[in-house]
Amino acid sequence: MKKPSMKLISIKLPNAYIEGLTDLVELGIYPSRSEAIRVAIRDMLKKELWSRQEATKKKS
Repeated sequence: MKKPSMKLISIKLPNAYIEGLTDLVELGIYPSRSEAIRVAIRDMLKKELWSRQEATKKKS
């Protein structure tokens, strides 16, 4: 299976968020902070955008 291409972006986060991400990695929940952020963004898009798009398609 081909991995999706990725682009590098820079973001500013509060220290508490960075510390939380680091804790998740140290606990072994995620392999890296980047992966934890990707999962969070995917879940947000699924909830906030993609589900709304699907609902709109079903109404049509």
